Order: sequence, then structure tokens, then C-alpha cells
Amino acid sequence: MERESPTLDKLDLQLLSALEIDGRASFSRIAAVLDVSDQTVARRYRRLCAEGGLRVVALRDAHRLGQDQWMLRVRCAPDTALTIADALAKRPDTYWIGLASGGTEVLCLTRPRTRGDHDDLLLAKLPRTPSVVEIRAHQLLHRYYGGVNGWIRKFGVLRDDQIAALRPGPPPGPGSVCIEPEDEPLLAVLERDGRATHPELQRATGRSESVVKRRLNTLLASGAVYIDTEYNADLFGHSVAAVLWITAAPAALHSVGEALATHPEIAHASATAGPSNIVATAVVRSTQELYAYLSGPLGRLEGVQHVETTPFLRRVKQLTYQRAPR
Repeated sequence: MERESPTLDKLDLQLLSALEIDGRASFSRIAAVLDVSDQTVARRYRRLCAEGGLRVVALRDAHRLGQDQWMLRVRCAPDTALTIADALAKRPDTYWIGLASGGTEVLCLTRPRTRGDHDDLLLAKLPRTPSVVEIRAHQLLHRYYGGVNGWIRKFGVLRDDQIAALRPGPPPGPGSVCIEPEDEPLLAVLERDGRATHPELQRATGRSESVVKRRLNTLLASGAVYIDTEYNADLFGHSVAAVLWITAAPAALHSVGEALATHPEIAHASATAGPSNIVATAVVRSTQELYAYLSGPLGRLEGVQHVETTPFLRRVKQLTYQRAPR
């Protein structure tokens, strides 16, 4: 069933959903699938970038690469929370940073690429910050939803045949996944602009265009890298977001996580180490809708024993850093 947005029309949602499926798809290919002109797609894309904060970027899939991911809960003095959030947001190994708990807690998803990055953040930098009162680090153990699976597809605006026509290839299968040192210049460009052209990538890497194209296709096909989108969720009329710390009975852990992945309100869900064993992000229209979700679909899940809800006060970083207004 299709969901609705009060500010975006169906074509806007279809374009955003198409970019979630293949962020590097040409405007002409998207236009053909959506049965509109190339110029219409290009115009809508530019408007969404200008007015909705749309950005298309490449991300390394820590899950596929076997790298650790951590959700940090940093409790700090209220007058320093934004400063700490800004400092975390500037790090290349952090994503999804927000202020919560009335501005006294910073929530941060971090993907350290090396053990040194992890130790530097958790054992050196944060503990030595005078205004940090407490740090809780929850290691993510298994992803139920998120990553390559985008939230916009839950609006159901594309038909199955349109999705199939846009999908760049079969999903990655089991096997060796790695990023080589010589891939770094290529990824440095794509992490700023996931739609960078092959000539742009060739100039940045000094490698031939055919080599760049072949290597990028290999990285995407392996699942080591995927193209993601960020945007202002207020565009969809979904201005309320909250992190849910869920405790499920051990025997029900997987079934609860799989059920959460199907809920339209859930943008991300993972099993985690720590006092709770699932962390999820819910995105809804209002606090009333959040209550309805907590007391309804989530509350009815068999095996859920406890839920702690932490509403976001402000988003500081989604995938890329943009300095928050003070």
C-alpha cells in the first residue's frame, strides 16, 4: 500500500525511490522507467537537491566488509552537546548523529575502519572531554534493515517491474569482499558525489576510464560499496524521529528484528550488544503517531520485553556533515 507525503508528489517520491535502487542511474534511464522526459527528471532532481537537501553518496558497507559498527550514547552537559556532536560529525567514520534527551545526549553511529580509529575515539578522545558525563558503546551485531535497503521504498510508489528495471544487478552473494588501497582516490570522489561521472573519476584517479568503470562495477557488485541517498525527512512530513532501545527475549531476537524490518515506520534496525539487544530508528509524522506505533505494531510483537524511546531533538549528521545552526 502506498504511503503519502504532504509536500512531495508521486513523481518526486518515485525519483527518490529510483535513486535508492540505483543512485548512479542516468536521468534518461530513470525517465524511461517512470515514463516522463529526461528534462523533467533532471529538473525534479535539481529542485530536491536545492530544497530538500538531497545528496547521493557512496558508502562502504561495514556489514559486508566485516568491519565493526558501534552506536554511541554520549551523555554530556547540555551547553556542550552540540559542540561534541559537531566534533563527532566531522570525523569520516561517523554517521547518523543527533541530539536527544532534551539536548543532554548525543547519539552517534560510528564505523571505525581500523582498530586504531576505534581506540582513538572511545579510549582517548571522548573520555578526556571534560563535559562528557557518560559513554555507552553498543556494538551492532546483525543488520535487519538499513544500509542498502532505503526507507523511501517503504512508500511503495514503484511497481515491481519498475524496481526490476532500475536494479543495477543481482544482490551481492557470499564471497570475498575487499577494498584495495588503490581504490581510495576513487572512493574519495564518490563519497562526496556518488553520481560523479566516469571522466571525473578518471581525472581524479589517474587511471583510464575503462579501468575506473570496471573497478567501480566490481566494488558495487561485491557489495563492498553501495550508493546511498540523504535528504531532509521533513520533506515527507515525517519530522519526528526516535531511537528505540528494544529488549527482546533471546529466543525471539531474530523474529522481532525481522518483523521490525517490515514496519513502515522503521528506517534502521540492528541487533546489538548491551543492556538492550535491538536498536531501531523510527521516523513518523508526529508524537501522536510515535505513540500509536509504540502501543500498537511494536507493542504487539511477541517476544518484546522492554522498550526505551529516545526522541531526536535535532539531526546533526545523516551521511555527510553539514554544520548545524546554533
